[in-house]
Amino acid sequence: MKRILFVLVWLPVFAFGQHFEAGFMFGASNYIGDLARNSRKVYLKETRPAAGVFARYNFNDYVALRLAGNYASIAGKDANADDPKIVQRNLSFRSTLWTVEGTAEFNLSGYQPYALSRVFSPYLFVGVGTVLFNPQANYHGDWINLQPLGTEGQGLEQYPDRQPYKRTALTIPFGLGFKYALTDQWNLGIELGARRTFTDYLDDVSGTYVEFNELLAGNGELAAALGNRTGELTGGEPVSVPTGTPRGDDARSDWFFILGVTVSYNFIDNGLMGGRRRSHKKEGCKTMP
Repeated sequence: MKRILFVLVWLPVFAFGQHFEAGFMFGASNYIGDLARNSRKVYLKETRPAAGVFARYNFNDYVALRLAGNYASIAGKDANADDPKIVQRNLSFRSTLWTVEGTAEFNLSGYQPYALSRVFSPYLFVGVGTVLFNPQANYHGDWINLQPLGTEGQGLEQYPDRQPYKRTALTIPFGLGFKYALTDQWNLGIELGARRTFTDYLDDVSGTYVEFNELLAGNGELAAALGNRTGELTGGEPVSVPTGTPRGDDARSDWFFILGVTVSYNFIDNGLMGGRRRSHKKEGCKTMP
């Protein structure tokens, strides 16, 4: 009896409107982190391209699951900041981001490309994902990978708590969007999504400085030069500050954002009650026999 009740309850959910989509996204990306928290100017000046592909399975008019892979690029620099103290720090970076995400989507007004009354819907999404990142800094015209250097003393024997950070991190993607059925088969949408990451090193900046000569001796010339770049502003000697002087803010993780246009194609309509073709009459309109 319980099994029968279970089927009766869930049959309407899975019996109508199931279809599979595949598509692509193109848009722009940006981030909030230690090199982008000090001025609104950062958000526009450091915007970079983003693109991705996705597959979506629609359980019904209101709920869907999506698997997506995205490419994005982010950047930031202290020169954008309004605070003179931040400008004096003189750090900068860029990074490519590769993400894999699984999200649940909730169509607020219902979405069914085969019924004219539901060809448009706002939606919310939330899920879990992972990101691969690779912060780099420009030094004398060359782009240098920062993670292997240990710019904050990672790997030094005298600081066992400063371990090299991983270049992968979990993310929580969430956001909102709008979708529209251009035809029975083609969908067009736009969405804005935030990614809360579980790392503070998208930009290679998080904790505190290690004194210049100590870092030079332990991790090498590049690590020391790119760990503290204040001296480059004046063209003078490298600036040395005591170990433990704040370099970043390790109390807050980094975020990144993607604003994109989506285009997708409906491959399957496999509702248990049979396929439905797009109607040219709105719901509620009666037809004569």
